[in-house]
Amino acid sequence: MADQARISNLDAIEAFRSALIVFISKTRQSLEMAQDAVKKTRAWLQTEQPAFWSAQIKQRQKRLDQANAELMSARMSEFVETPSVQQMAVRKAKAALEEAQAKLERTKAWARDYDRAVAPLSRKLDALRDYIENDLTLATAHLVEIQKILDAYNETRIAEVSPDTAS
Repeated sequence: MADQARISNLDAIEAFRSALIVFISKTRQSLEMAQDAVKKTRAWLQTEQPAFWSAQIKQRQKRLDQANAELMSARMSEFVETPSVQQMAVRKAKAALEEAQAKLERTKAWARDYDRAVAPLSRKLDALRDYIENDLTLATAHLVEIQKILDAYNETRIAEVSPDTAS
């Protein structure tokens, strides 16, 4: 009797296998979403943001030019004693232009450094994907084999026990 296995519930193996399959599926989806986010962020940094900030620089440069022109007109005008409003507009326009230039430079720096910063994390995602695709998929196959072996064991044990009880 000591060399017999006591198997009380084969359904637990099937439940675990089912949960593992669900886990693999959800993890695959999450990994794909993460990789898509990495690609989209790279494209955003390399194309969309530089174009946006370049356009902002042009727009803000026009505002600065306009503010400077208004300041010059105010200084030449007899009707405006102190052109403080125009000076404040020039300062604001200059600050806005400098902000856009700084953001374009930061965007370019991030675009240059993005792959170097993200690569180590991306490799970890790749390692997780390999683990999911290889090891866990193999584990589900092993669980099926374990179920078959245990089912066969149970059937032989039942067949051995049945003739004794019939006598």
